[in-house]
Amino acid sequence: MIGLFDRLSRPLLRALEPEDAHALAIKALRYMPVPRGAPDVPELAVRAFGLNFPNPVGLAAGFDKNAQVPDALLRFGFGFVEVGTITPRPQAGNPRPRMFRLDGDEGVINRLGFNNEGAPAALARLAARAREGGIVGVNIGANKDSSDRAEDYVRLIETFASVATYFTINISSPNTPGLRDLQQANALDDLLARIVDAREAVRPRSGPTPVLLKIAPDLTLAELDDVVGVARKRRVDGMIVGNTTITRPAALRERDKAKEQGGLSGRPLFKLATRMLAETYVRAEGAFPLVGVGGIDSGPTAIAKIKAGATLLQLYTGLVFGGIGLLAEIKADLVAAVKRGHRDSLAAMVGADAAEITAESWPS
Repeated sequence: MIGLFDRLSRPLLRALEPEDAHALAIKALRYMPVPRGAPDVPELAVRAFGLNFPNPVGLAAGFDKNAQVPDALLRFGFGFVEVGTITPRPQAGNPRPRMFRLDGDEGVINRLGFNNEGAPAALARLAARAREGGIVGVNIGANKDSSDRAEDYVRLIETFASVATYFTINISSPNTPGLRDLQQANALDDLLARIVDAREAVRPRSGPTPVLLKIAPDLTLAELDDVVGVARKRRVDGMIVGNTTITRPAALRERDKAKEQGGLSGRPLFKLATRMLAETYVRAEGAFPLVGVGGIDSGPTAIAKIKAGATLLQLYTGLVFGGIGLLAEIKADLVAAVKRGHRDSLAAMVGADAAEITAESWPS
């Protein structure tokens, strides 16, 4: 059933303007019955942030911005789904067109700008599916016109704590002016202190909710030192490495589209994001697990992320070009890698190549 859906839908979706294709995909998932796949094999099970994941492959934020279809996505076989980015108030985002496929590079540029229906709409949907189970994280961000962006994050922690399996603090999107400034040491320290305090304040009624920090792949190594240091000091539960990049690799084929402003994702991001993942892994020194995202489009790239330091993985742009069948392909390759290494789980692979990667020349 899933394979049939994939074969029938991909040509249609690729023929549409990217944002229209996305809207159609969401609508289809809302109304199309998706059968639940077979349970994952034990070799894929992962424990991180105090949570038990049936497999390490999740769907990144940006697809289900308004928490409309997390359960359909879980039935496809994702180990977890991250909804959002959600802001306190509804936000239209930047003017269209604001998404661009780089077909020759298998990449996407977006400058969406946190377009979403706002916290009340997402909260209602997540509350309605609260008994469904599954790991559903909530990616939160500040409104573009907010006078106190840190307060936006605090309000969202308070709002969603009872329905979020975990939170992702998104301060790394390049499409909200000034947002990435929150990655600077002093601002980040204040922000995380307030977020952790808010999480602890609601813990008695909501239980423990892990907090993850999502960073940009464009940080300098000195900035990364500061970010990881603050994250460790404030005892966040994990980090996601990383968001889209504002850089444009020299090897891009789609030169005209590459001139569009916004964040680049997909295959062209893989080398940079994986290098930043390894750099983060060696700095974290096991203080918390990492989620690797950026350019995963095959089993080998997924395995490379794990060996660079990822305990968990997230997909998005790879699905645009590889279809939903990519998920099953990656999981099969992960199981094969475990068996080849005569291991019981993926844990022994995490970070195996990190030190070697950090010694390589910087990706260009």
